[in-house]
Amino acid sequence: MISVNDFKNGLTIEVDGDLWRIVEFQHVKPGKGSAFVRSTLKNLRTGAVQEKTFRSTEKVEKAQIDTKSMQYLYADGDSYVFMDTDTYEQLTLPGESIREELKYMKENMIVSIMMHGAETLGVEVPKTVDLEVTETEPGIRGNTSSGGSKPATMETGLVVQVPFFINAGDVLSINTTDGSYISRA
Repeated sequence: MISVNDFKNGLTIEVDGDLWRIVEFQHVKPGKGSAFVRSTLKNLRTGAVQEKTFRSTEKVEKAQIDTKSMQYLYADGDSYVFMDTDTYEQLTLPGESIREELKYMKENMIVSIMMHGAETLGVEVPKTVDLEVTETEPGIRGNTSSGGSKPATMETGLVVQVPFFINAGDVLSINTTDGSYISRA
């Protein structure tokens, strides 16, 4: 059990039998009444996001989440196959549970699989990934990096706003937390 005063972003807790990851939290000390913690939680099983308020004296159960390094192998219909890099054991996950992460995953990429006991909760992709631009308007001479942006479709189907000088075939570093362009790779 941990106190709600020990909350950190990314911490996984168990509330009402469900596993929740703390997305954001804020300690509030009103002038009248007792202090409380306002938090935004993401359900690891359903992906639902919920606002929840805890009294400052409350305690919650900290969930034990294990991560396992696995390699994304291939898509099999609407299922996706991963291989444990140590034991070569394969794991198949349904597409609806990892729909958001698929935008950043290429074949043979190493990702982290989140596990709670024997239950697979989802996939964690690296903070940045390098993806190739497959389609964008051609760059025009005179366009600068600070002159605006245009949409570019990456090899995974992700659409990112990029500077005008980026062309099809360029490999870009993409931030996976918000899907934004960082730089050329």
